[in-house]
Amino acid sequence: MKHVRHFTPSLFLSLVHVCLVQANYAPYFFDNGARSTNGNMALLSLSEDTPVGTHVYTLNGTDPEGDPVTYGLAYEAGSRRYFSVDKNLGNVTLIEELDREKEDEIEVIVSISDGLSTVSEKVRILVMDANDESPEFINTPYIVQVPENTPSGSSIFKIEAVDKDTGSGGSITYFLQNIHANKFTIDRHSGVLRIKTGVTLDYEKSRTHFVIVVAKDGGGKLRGDNKVFSATTTVTVNVEDVQDTPPMFIGTPYYGYVYEDTLAGSEVLTVVALDGDRGKPNSIHYCIVNGSEGSFEISNTTGAISVIKSPNQLKKEVYELKVQASEVSQEGDVSVYAFAMVTIRVVDLNNHPPTFYGENGPQNRFELTMYEHPPEGEILRGLKITVNDSDQGANAKFNLRLVGPGGIFRVVPQTVLNEAQVTIIVENSAAIDYEKFKVLTFKLLAIEVNTPEKFSSTADVVIRLLDTNDNVPKFSSDYYIARIPENSPGGSNVVAVTATDPDSGLWGEVKYSIYGTGADLFLIHPSTGIIYTQPWAVLDAEVNSKYNFYVKAEDTDGKYSLAEVFITVLDVNDHSPEFNENIQEKTMIIGSPVKIEAIDQDAEEPNNIVDYSIMQADPANVFDIDQSTGEIKLKSYIRSLDIIHNITKNKDCIWSVVVQAKDRGSPSFSTTAVLKIDITEETLHKGPMAAFLMQTKDNPMKALGVLAGVMGIMVLITIMISTAMFWRNKRSNKIMPVRRIIKKRQTPQSRTVRMEWLKFKRPSNAAEKFVVEDDAKSLHNENSNNNIQVAPMPPTAPLPPPPPTLAPRGDTPGCRVPTVSGSLTPKFINKQLKKRGHGSAHNALVSELKMKFEKRNAAIGEPHI
Repeated sequence: MKHVRHFTPSLFLSLVHVCLVQANYAPYFFDNGARSTNGNMALLSLSEDTPVGTHVYTLNGTDPEGDPVTYGLAYEAGSRRYFSVDKNLGNVTLIEELDREKEDEIEVIVSISDGLSTVSEKVRILVMDANDESPEFINTPYIVQVPENTPSGSSIFKIEAVDKDTGSGGSITYFLQNIHANKFTIDRHSGVLRIKTGVTLDYEKSRTHFVIVVAKDGGGKLRGDNKVFSATTTVTVNVEDVQDTPPMFIGTPYYGYVYEDTLAGSEVLTVVALDGDRGKPNSIHYCIVNGSEGSFEISNTTGAISVIKSPNQLKKEVYELKVQASEVSQEGDVSVYAFAMVTIRVVDLNNHPPTFYGENGPQNRFELTMYEHPPEGEILRGLKITVNDSDQGANAKFNLRLVGPGGIFRVVPQTVLNEAQVTIIVENSAAIDYEKFKVLTFKLLAIEVNTPEKFSSTADVVIRLLDTNDNVPKFSSDYYIARIPENSPGGSNVVAVTATDPDSGLWGEVKYSIYGTGADLFLIHPSTGIIYTQPWAVLDAEVNSKYNFYVKAEDTDGKYSLAEVFITVLDVNDHSPEFNENIQEKTMIIGSPVKIEAIDQDAEEPNNIVDYSIMQADPANVFDIDQSTGEIKLKSYIRSLDIIHNITKNKDCIWSVVVQAKDRGSPSFSTTAVLKIDITEETLHKGPMAAFLMQTKDNPMKALGVLAGVMGIMVLITIMISTAMFWRNKRSNKIMPVRRIIKKRQTPQSRTVRMEWLKFKRPSNAAEKFVVEDDAKSLHNENSNNNIQVAPMPPTAPLPPPPPTLAPRGDTPGCRVPTVSGSLTPKFINKQLKKRGHGSAHNALVSELKMKFEKRNAAIGEPHI
């Protein structure tokens, strides 16, 4: 039994659809390799310094059916969008700045679609490094503690810097700034900081060193240029003290007093010693070595010296104690020590005030002469001042201070027990200025501290300052501007410059001088600073109106300053306007102006501005003149010569006009000139001949003279040419073949003459120089046409070679020799001569000469002409 399958329409459409779907192939990308700039972006690498907006790639694919494809880019969720794509062209553009140090790989989903199928691929884009990072120091700040006894060359610290770049841009080298003034050195690769070889550290001289370290990368490309980046940091090196300095006593010399009412066991004075190593000082142990004689003792720890007997038991008025200060280490060892002398006096009750002593006894006025600006910290050693209180104990304790301008000096010590040497130290050097204070006066005040009487005394301290050359002459202005008229006589004052030097004596004397290219015409008084012109100087604003030079103010010690001087030479109206030389005659065509011009040689306005005017004209109402330009034109109603003839009976139409040129200076100068104006109408003829006829229309003799001169020159040239031809023919009384004439194809006469002339201008040999002459003469003789202009042969043309000597024929008349002119007649001219009746004898002679001449040339091997 046969089964028949029936297809419904819907089933048929489904099958067609399935067939169509199966026939549509998916589009795909071209895989052009990692180095390609088009394809699917697989393994694309981009430098991180690629500018935003750069076209970096082109997606490229195709559809098997040839349908148009579109492109797309997608990113994972949370990823930054670095690229955009033109969906039709596939051009990929960078839209976000790349940074390899943050993200060195970018994943992008690229897709291609033909409208029905879409193919997506995940590609990875590598971000290549560019040298865009600077080195960075880590673990900063750097503070290093170094003992002062660290050996030279020792490593004390390691500096470390990192650069996020790769390759040479990520490699780092180290170096120090101011390497020559530095006590340290650094390994350029490892960054290890060391003490320089041969250099030691000293805590007492410098406790801290600041070392500037520079880290520099190896450089690399950034946006096409080679860039090198660096960074700096400061390493603070603190020097640690080491016990290497003995102790020092402070406040020496020491004086103490024991009063008559002092109790046994009372403190007399305290000595103070400090460890010379201030960083980690040791404790100080005090002891009296000798001189106490059992009357005084000292505290081992504080240095306080006490009397252990009553004053009545003291047998001497003055005791000299030798005190030793020893350093005791933390382990209890005594290392180093120092000595000081202590003077103790035994005095009575407080009945004496503090007293100032000089070298010769009590003194209440001390004077010192010193130079200004001594260095700060300097002791005024010229003042020998001692202060003493003759009382004993607390009654002899007093304070010292200076009363006067504050902050300039300080006094040491400030507290005295019994007696002390007074020291005055400079605190402010700048304030000790001779120009401000020539004398400084102070009161030295000593006042008791713990007594009810408060005894006190004063002494005057007078310091007289001596000047030093500490100032430079200073001008009242950095520049001076002066003006001087150009007609000023030599030796005229121009300007006075002023410079002051506050120093005294010779140091304050200022000497002036000038120099510079513009100073040649000027002098300056060395003392007053007055600048004046040279006695012979002549100023001319028209030649040079600006001068500038430098003025120098110098003291006797060579210190100087400069100022600039600008001098302007003022123009004076000293020139009159001057007319041009060609002003005497002008030809005016009706309707066109004529122009006169006068020049004023003055340099400035209004002295060189010229105004023009007509002073006199007959008749007067004919011309107008432009005051500024000097253009002269006819009145507007004059438009033809007929009108002019109606105005005047002068038929030649020539006016004599008196014109004036006047400047605008004060006083004003003017110049007049007589101008002849020839008025004519415009002619229709142009060219040089028309201009010549116009110029000579009123002077026919001039035209005749020029014509006669031209004719004379032509006659002279004709005579010279005829004479030269005559003498050339006369040198030979024989008919000789001079040249051979080559007959050329006949061409129109005008072209023949032109072409032969060109041949003459560029001859190839000596023979061609004569072809033109003979052909031209032949043409002239043949046609008997005098209108044909043939260029004459230049006089510098060389003569033809000497002809061979031939014996004359007996049947040839001698009178015919000159008529040949040393040349052979061309063949076509012989025909014409035959027509004119020349005999057969003449033709035979020419033929014979021609044959001999050809044989001779063939024998000597010369070329034919």
